[in-house]
Amino acid sequence: MSLIKSISGIRGTIGGKSGDALTPIDIAKFTLAFGSILKAQGAKKIVVGRDARISGDMVHRIITGNLLGIGIHVVDLGLATTPTVELAVTAEEADGGIIITASHNPKQWNALKLLNSKGEFISQALGLEVLELAEQGDFDFVDVDQLGQIEYKDYLEYHISKILEIPFVNKAAIEAKNFKIVIDAVNSVGGFAVPKLLEALGVKETVELYCEPNGRFAHNPEPLPEHLSNLSSAVKQNNADLGIAVDPDVDRLALIDEQGIPFGEEFTLVAVADYVLMHKKGNTVSNLSSTKALRDITEKYGASYFTSAVGEVNVVEKMKEVDAVIGGEGNGGVIYPELHYGRDALVGIALFLSHLATSNKSTNNLRSLYPNYVISKNKIQLEEGMNLSFIIRKIAEKYSHYPQNAIDGLRIDIDEDWVHIRGSNTEPIIRIYAEGSTEKTADNIAKKMMDDIKMILQGEQEA
Repeated sequence: MSLIKSISGIRGTIGGKSGDALTPIDIAKFTLAFGSILKAQGAKKIVVGRDARISGDMVHRIITGNLLGIGIHVVDLGLATTPTVELAVTAEEADGGIIITASHNPKQWNALKLLNSKGEFISQALGLEVLELAEQGDFDFVDVDQLGQIEYKDYLEYHISKILEIPFVNKAAIEAKNFKIVIDAVNSVGGFAVPKLLEALGVKETVELYCEPNGRFAHNPEPLPEHLSNLSSAVKQNNADLGIAVDPDVDRLALIDEQGIPFGEEFTLVAVADYVLMHKKGNTVSNLSSTKALRDITEKYGASYFTSAVGEVNVVEKMKEVDAVIGGEGNGGVIYPELHYGRDALVGIALFLSHLATSNKSTNNLRSLYPNYVISKNKIQLEEGMNLSFIIRKIAEKYSHYPQNAIDGLRIDIDEDWVHIRGSNTEPIIRIYAEGSTEKTADNIAKKMMDDIKMILQGEQEA
């Protein structure tokens, strides 16, 4: 069983003992800590929404019940995408939000993602305060006449309407192309959100694959190429123009071209940024584990590219600092700040389809416009007793003759290639990502780093 506390929220597996997993007691403690801190600051209203995973209803009931118990008014969106909840917080002028989702994690996981009054992930300082109060477990509950009230609302249509108001979203061009699109929503909330968005954009022909929001994931929910073979086959079988895959909470977007070939999750943001920069020049941001192709595209338009630590809150902080017009993460997370500061697969779809429609190219031909960099994504299980700081220090010493960035683990730039080693915010693992001009180059760099880590660990054990 696992329980992880980080800037990405409180995340754990369902079942097991309190303190070792995301049990009802842990859910209640973290909810009460967050709600109590906001209430002490004058908060009265919190928005709650969830993805469709199996444990969602149970977690949702615990959260809403405890918020009512401390006198907080709850705006309950029920089944909703993560970006929809984020937008609802500001539309409701709420004091915060709680999204119940473990994002790309398998079905046994769930999580609480905590939002501030801007609909953005809370700061690290507030997150630490929540964790401290949760551990203390000292909460005040209101009497019966002061219990919070619950209000049920649906914000998906509002979300879609705000996307359609973006000047760069070209509904007329999309509609004129008569696109045929296959959707894989891994049986979560994208199953109703993506079709509704496509309909609003004028897409008349869609094929739905795993679009029943029952939380029974038909495959590993992380939208990586190795998990999207059925989508690739369906695109070819249906002679579709495009395949769209989203993760369970719809903040990550992966695409499949008309030949059934993955567009590359790293290149979702690159293509969308290219389209945005055509219309509005400005800076861009992605995290240290994302492709340098975004840098290439940005510099083509005479703007500057910046990197941040991994984690949406870090990307957003950097975007604000440099006034970026587009940003995100290489896992298919697109952040378009004029809509809101959060990863949003729905706005990513609208901007990508606008780009595809106005380019007069096929999806495959559009992909050919961008560099063929390849990222090798690997991981090592973080076992008890492993000292990640020690491992990173040893790696840094060995490769001290190369440029390094230590704001999040360790990134080493090796000529035109790079490797990034860091602890995951969402799983008990060490991530080793490497990018090269070919798959072989990237794999070799990653393998060398993994071998180095194993030798360091072996040396520690022998010592």
